[in-house]
Amino acid sequence: MTEPQHPVTAGFRPERDSLGEAEVPAAAYWGISTLRAIDNFPVSGRTIGAQRSLVWALGAVKFAAARANEQAGVLSPVKSAVIQEAAREVMDGRLDGQFLVDAIQGGAGTSSNMNANEVIANRALELLGHRKGDYAQLHPIDDVNRSQSTNDVYPTAIKIALHREIVEFCAEHGKLVDAFDAKAAEFSEVRKIGRTQLQDAVPMSLGQEFGAFAETLREDGKRLRELLPHLCETNLGATAIGTGVTAPPGYRSAVIEALNALAPLQLTPAGNLVEATSDTGVFLLVSGLLKRSAVKLSKICNDLRLLSSGPQAGFAEIFLPPVQTGSSIMPGKVNPVIPEMVNQVAFRVIGADATVTFAVEAGQLQLNAFEPVIADALFESIAWLSVACRQLRTHCVAGIRANTRLLEQRLAGSVSEVTGLAPLLGYAIAAELAKEALATDRSITDLVLARGLLNPSELEAALTASVGLGG
Repeated sequence: MTEPQHPVTAGFRPERDSLGEAEVPAAAYWGISTLRAIDNFPVSGRTIGAQRSLVWALGAVKFAAARANEQAGVLSPVKSAVIQEAAREVMDGRLDGQFLVDAIQGGAGTSSNMNANEVIANRALELLGHRKGDYAQLHPIDDVNRSQSTNDVYPTAIKIALHREIVEFCAEHGKLVDAFDAKAAEFSEVRKIGRTQLQDAVPMSLGQEFGAFAETLREDGKRLRELLPHLCETNLGATAIGTGVTAPPGYRSAVIEALNALAPLQLTPAGNLVEATSDTGVFLLVSGLLKRSAVKLSKICNDLRLLSSGPQAGFAEIFLPPVQTGSSIMPGKVNPVIPEMVNQVAFRVIGADATVTFAVEAGQLQLNAFEPVIADALFESIAWLSVACRQLRTHCVAGIRANTRLLEQRLAGSVSEVTGLAPLLGYAIAAELAKEALATDRSITDLVLARGLLNPSELEAALTASVGLGG
């Protein structure tokens, strides 16, 4: 068995399809279908080979199909073994550079499927000692794509890839939750003024504020994990439009069983193959939850930017770690660049959700032709959100400090404390105290003690209880 060859510039081989003949680079593992796709779709500059999870999933489907076809008696043991070996190399990432089809493509993913078929076929031919392109010995469609259609291979591969990506994203997202939890504990005794509609409201702790950040993200993590089983329903074995045409008896259960032995998830057969082939609603569900995560991350970053604004003329309640200088003209200026980056990631994910929404709606009759842009939008969103969570955690949240001196000063002079005393003093008296404090620039504490409304210990206990501190 030979090792994969690296492409060279010299030499071509002729290949033929129903449209005619074309010259393919002799060293390429891809063939004429991939060549036509490269010419037709120079759109994004992002090849499917750059999406490791998708290439892994395509290789896994082809591996499982070869095994199931051998079991069904429609593929010889020799061909099955060599296809599985080549598919395993695809799964291992040894041939990623041969997956050159652009992520955005017409044809409902046929070019991606054929790219996989051709790469696996030509690597299998090489392993058998034949030259690339000698399809009389082993064919990309008749052998590698046996009992399959793009209609079932491509959406199954996307679901498997999304499952892998979401699991990894949830891990990164969970680390960010932990970082906010740690800050909540660190700031648990730091009192401050809470705000509604940007106006002073009632006292709270900075720990409560950061604990709320952690909890809102934790909820998103739960929703994303609850989504995973929906990605495990597959139409594999449905072939074209869900009819199962060209698939031998027993193939469907065999291919799903073989794929489950490879993939870290348990695929289940769809109940209605025609519906499962035409409906892409699960991708809309994925997109919606990614948008939800992005929106909530962005809202938190808005708060971090506002709370750290200043440092002299703004809220200045927290200090974000300075990670780079902020101005080409204003000396010493430092900007909240990490939260700003996360905001922009969120904007992009929100836009991607609109793309997915339109693409899912645009499906017609028995197939949705727009799964390539759906997949590209979802993979990009997950990748960007993963990076955003990591950078926000390591370059921002972990280094946040509380401006305790300023918070204490503001709380001491704030009338917001009076709300926590209203149950003891009554609303009318509390309102009088608030007006007097604003008019005389005296603290609520001074006024309560001066009037003898509460003794010092009663006052301290009431103020502490109002923000949930001290048990």
